[in-house]
Amino acid sequence: MLLIKSFPNLKQLFHLTSLRVRLTLGIAAMSILGLSGVVMWISWQMQSILVVTHKNNTRYIAERFPSDVEIYSDMVSLQEGTQRAIDNLSDSQTLLWVKTPQGNIWAQSQELKMGMRGSNLVSLTDIPPQPDLQRVNNRYWLLCSTKLVVKGVHLGDFYIAQDITKDQTMFLRVMRSLLMISVMATIFMMIAIAWYIQTSLTPLKRMSRMTENISPETLGNVQIQLENAPSEVKELAQTLQTTLTRLSEAWEHQRQLVSNVSHELRTPLTVVSGYLQSTLRRGTNLTDIQREALTTASSEAERTVQLLQDLLDLARAENGGMYFHLETIVLNELLSEILGMVDQYPIPVEICLPEQLIKVKGDKNRLKQVFLNLIDNGVKYSHSPEPIVLKLSQEKQQAKIEVCDRGVGIPLADQTRIFERFYRVDEARSRNVGGTGLGLSIVKTLVEGMGGTIKVISQPHQGTTFTMLFPLS
Repeated sequence: MLLIKSFPNLKQLFHLTSLRVRLTLGIAAMSILGLSGVVMWISWQMQSILVVTHKNNTRYIAERFPSDVEIYSDMVSLQEGTQRAIDNLSDSQTLLWVKTPQGNIWAQSQELKMGMRGSNLVSLTDIPPQPDLQRVNNRYWLLCSTKLVVKGVHLGDFYIAQDITKDQTMFLRVMRSLLMISVMATIFMMIAIAWYIQTSLTPLKRMSRMTENISPETLGNVQIQLENAPSEVKELAQTLQTTLTRLSEAWEHQRQLVSNVSHELRTPLTVVSGYLQSTLRRGTNLTDIQREALTTASSEAERTVQLLQDLLDLARAENGGMYFHLETIVLNELLSEILGMVDQYPIPVEICLPEQLIKVKGDKNRLKQVFLNLIDNGVKYSHSPEPIVLKLSQEKQQAKIEVCDRGVGIPLADQTRIFERFYRVDEARSRNVGGTGLGLSIVKTLVEGMGGTIKVISQPHQGTTFTMLFPLS
């Protein structure tokens, strides 16, 4: 249960770019390496102590045996003295035997004679001169051999076998227990590390949640306050707060600059546009080149005036200065009125109206601006003679208006950005058809300002449909 609480998102658990996963794996790996090192050191020490003790005993027997044989051989025959020395040094865990150079048994422990245990040891031929641990018939034996020389006579080879099965079995049992404890400790340690790291990263997650929905409009309202957070995280939060404050001030200065410049430039440009149009109307003696130049200048002046007006509208909307005269509007009548205003377009416009009247709360002039902008947008990017269609319908408790064209369409990658300011799908084509790149941004601002929503569905070379939803009145 604790593991599930520590990792509520299993996908993130295996996300190696996650800081939590990296810290958990790194600290756990270091802890496991350290614990494994301790376990290996303990096992090596225990094995060394166990084996070294028996090896020392084996060496002691190997060093003492020739002198014991020599002492006993002074009283009895050499072979009987050898046997007495073996009987004296043998016990239930230690087996001794001597082989002649021809490979015959010269003397051996009583247990070997009676075949009680270890009888197969005498047949081994690869016993080393130094004590060596070997497993024979499921028992652990410490074996070694040495040359037996008594009174200058080489009697053969002397063999020692110590049964350390009991000690070795106990050692292996202890090691298995230690291994199980190590595994359990490792699992507990990883859970504890994961929980601790998750708890330590909680302030960062809180800071992320505080900042994930920041927009240019909400920069000045963001307050990043973290309590009981590490000093480093608090310092990071303070730095981020300072950065957001500076961005908010810069954004406000930019909006104010755009609003002021647009307002100051619109009036003189309007005057210039008026003089140019007046000159074109009254100038009867203008040459073709002069008339073409004045027409181009007038067109660009009007386009610049429209751009400035759009910028002013957006600036007012951002500053809360765009007011809507809300009233009950019958959309059936408004769309019929719109149809009479677009006769001059080269592409026909059609409307599809339901039988029942659909009413919404809105600003009539602003709604006209929205519909005309969308129709104008469809005309600019339509190379098909098929008409632009405005469809009105009711969907649950909302009025649904669709503006459909059969134009060039919008690529999927660009559909999420077409409502951004100055964003154009194709810069070259946009310059050819005119426009400021602010039309759709203004449409979205006006629709949302009247409580509606707008979305777009489009396929390249098949057309585009803008869908608006407004609450019913």
